[in-house]
Amino acid sequence: MKTRQGDTDAIKLKAGWKISGVANASAKDIKQGDFLGIASVSKADGGSGALEVVVFPAALKGTGEGDRPWDLQPNSRMTNGTVADVTDISGRSVTLTYDNGQTKKISIPDTTPVVTFAPATPSDLKPGATVFVTAERGSDGALSASRVVVGTNGVVPPM
Repeated sequence: MKTRQGDTDAIKLKAGWKISGVANASAKDIKQGDFLGIASVSKADGGSGALEVVVFPAALKGTGEGDRPWDLQPNSRMTNGTVADVTDISGRSVTLTYDNGQTKKISIPDTTPVVTFAPATPSDLKPGATVFVTAERGSDGALSASRVVVGTNGVVPPM
């Protein structure tokens, strides 16, 4: 795989690994109770603005729950949580709850890519395909992963 920085690194796929594609979704369809992953950056007014949004299927609710640094761009964060509130004020804003009731309000500008998971097969992994992989580095220095998200049908993972 080629990293964001342009380096090439091998990633071993763990036994039982899973593959997903992505499909376009809409911020207008986000509702209370949905589980989202939102990469965001702090805004000058003290709030956070979304860089990308993933609407997780119900079966993946709780995946990576919490708020942590992210590498989409400098000073970005990833927040995975359940939508507690949705407001429509010049775009859409959501309040996510996570980690024992903590909350974070994030605005979603109209230009923000919003995707959900879609079916994919190992044959979708071919040279030049855009992928998103959360990998772990083992004590031997090798990377391994249990899930690959691959772009299909013209939609690429914005994560």
